Amino acid sequence: MASSSQAARAVPNLAFRRLRGQRSPGEFAAAVRKAAREIGEQVSCDARYIGRVEAGEIRCPNYAYERVFLHMFPGLALGDLGFTAREQVRGGARCRPREQAHERAHEQALDTRAFGFAATTHTDTDSDEESDVLRRAFMTSGTATAAAASLGLSSMAVPSQGRRRVGEPEVKAVEEAVRRIRLLDDRHGADGLYRRAAQPLRAAYALLDAGITARRSTTDRLHSGAGELAISVGWLAHDSGRFDDARSHYAEALATARVAGDAALEAHAFCNTSFLARDTGRPREAVRSAQAGLRAAGHLSSPRLLALLALREAGGWAGLGDRAGCEQSLARGHTYFDRGAGAADPEWMSFFGEPELESLQAQCWATLGDWPRAIRHARRAATLQDRRFTRNLALYHAELATDLAHGGAPDESASAAEEALDLLDGVQSARIQALLSSTARTLRGHRGARGVGAFLRRYEEVRV
Repeated sequence: MASSSQAARAVPNLAFRRLRGQRSPGEFAAAVRKAAREIGEQVSCDARYIGRVEAGEIRCPNYAYERVFLHMFPGLALGDLGFTAREQVRGGARCRPREQAHERAHEQALDTRAFGFAATTHTDTDSDEESDVLRRAFMTSGTATAAAASLGLSSMAVPSQGRRRVGEPEVKAVEEAVRRIRLLDDRHGADGLYRRAAQPLRAAYALLDAGITARRSTTDRLHSGAGELAISVGWLAHDSGRFDDARSHYAEALATARVAGDAALEAHAFCNTSFLARDTGRPREAVRSAQAGLRAAGHLSSPRLLALLALREAGGWAGLGDRAGCEQSLARGHTYFDRGAGAADPEWMSFFGEPELESLQAQCWATLGDWPRAIRHARRAATLQDRRFTRNLALYHAELATDLAHGGAPDESASAAEEALDLLDGVQSARIQALLSSTARTLRGHRGARGVGAFLRRYEEVRV
């Protein structure tokens, strides 16, 4: 929601209002979504978004909306649509004013540290639009070469006839690709990224197959990097509902870990395999995979990794209806988590803080049908989550909405679901969409409750 100072500066966008013509905001939003599908974009446009544009709260659309609007009105520029030039309006997806540039630079610095990027100095434009640039690199890549270049993997062409060794630049490119995929997933979700990310994964494994690295340490890092890349791509498949693909990628990572004798990679592969098994109705496999991960992680000096694996095991026990087993695993997870973060924690675990701990507990209690406990933990997850990580914030609100709907609080459920919808611009996640669909089905029997009708109408608009 815009602050009072932002609202005071807002100037109504009369040009955009004229382009809407006689159509209602809802009808025009449907036309925007239809135009997006025509060019392969996905935007969660609704009447509220159109209202914000016409009120002048959105001075410049993000890149996805820009492409859609220019497709709808060929021959017109952003200025003709009543928007301010991007170089005058800087910011994230909603193009916040220049006064907030220092805040965005701070957020970017946090992103850089969280995902292991080397510290760099950016111009204002670089700082303001980094996430959009990365997203466009994925979304506009039409070939394997372009996709590899977008991830810094253009140097990873497989050497021909043994004339060139694979060395530090190629290994660093693989490692950087893993970090960028994780960053993009945090910002935008998995649906739009999966197929593009699979292309550099093939390049990474082609380098392994070439077998002409300079030294053993390089080979080990390349194995680890390719395995982590396989897990990252597997997660994109998992989160976008491509479960068979996810299972294949996780198995590929596990095989890579076994070949390389990499216990950390093996623990990670088992962790994700357990998560996938739980999500696809195989709770016993979820338990056994988590236990295998715990064995692999036993000598890695990372209590946080052990905590996450214990919570994965708890999810499996919940799926089996074993409340005692679930509670024991949750208790072990808390014991490990309370030991704190450490230097040996894997880089990929940057997402696993207190909000995720609360979310995983909520999922266990929801599976067991203990809605009061599920709601309590889900509410804490949504409250504690850093707002920079849009995908997880949307997920936690969607989980809370589902739990509240089942727990007999339809008005609060509708409010939480509206929060999730507000966060879905630029986020594409089949898991989140499935949660909102479940919430909508449950709430249809409670249209008389405050806010439920408005949510259901908005949800149906966005879904069309």
